[in-house]
Amino acid sequence: MRLLVVEDEVRLASYLKRGLEAEGYAVDIAATGTDGLWMATEQPYDAMLLDIMLPGMNGYKVCEELRQKGNWVPILMLTAKDGEYDEAEALDTGADDFLSKPFSFVVLLARLRALLRRGSAERPPVLATGDLTLDPSSRLVARGGVRIDLTPREYALLEFFMRHPGDVLPKRDIIEHVWDWEFEGDPNIIEVYVGYLRKKIDVPFGCDSLKTVRGAGYRLDASNG
Repeated sequence: MRLLVVEDEVRLASYLKRGLEAEGYAVDIAATGTDGLWMATEQPYDAMLLDIMLPGMNGYKVCEELRQKGNWVPILMLTAKDGEYDEAEALDTGADDFLSKPFSFVVLLARLRALLRRGSAERPPVLATGDLTLDPSSRLVARGGVRIDLTPREYALLEFFMRHPGDVLPKRDIIEHVWDWEFEGDPNIIEVYVGYLRKKIDVPFGCDSLKTVRGAGYRLDASNG
């Protein structure tokens, strides 16, 4: 999943980027509210971590403008402030959740997972494609009840496929959501990781669910699970 972190504290932004990437997320950073608003408007994100006290434009205003534009990316607001009025203002401007600094990274991850599945049939607690299941909360993957161990990057790739079952996903979209939109490496890395996934989720089970669509991308097919 691709995240935008809007945070002007350099050390905290770096810490969040490293920690979230270790969990398999692709992470972009904006250091001002103005940049954060522009990036969230120009690029598709699966969720946004938004500080309130920002240069250029505060988090309340960023959130409010996104909602006015019809952008409903899930937003978790981060702030050094603490109090019921600050929390109320964050939620009233359109944020989905609120977390005060200092915070536990474990709690932040749990809140983030909750945002990614909240209020939409397309984000259920456990993703399922045929007999292949992925639980974002526990990060457990299984086929037919048999657990499958994946690396963080393999897990992130599979989660992206399972959130778009049956859709043909071009390499560009996979790179942006599983790696980074500024990725400058060899795009053939996707083929390598698709191969890794097939060896774990398909081959041992006699399945052929992860399809290559020549000239278009890849598709996770439940009918061949």
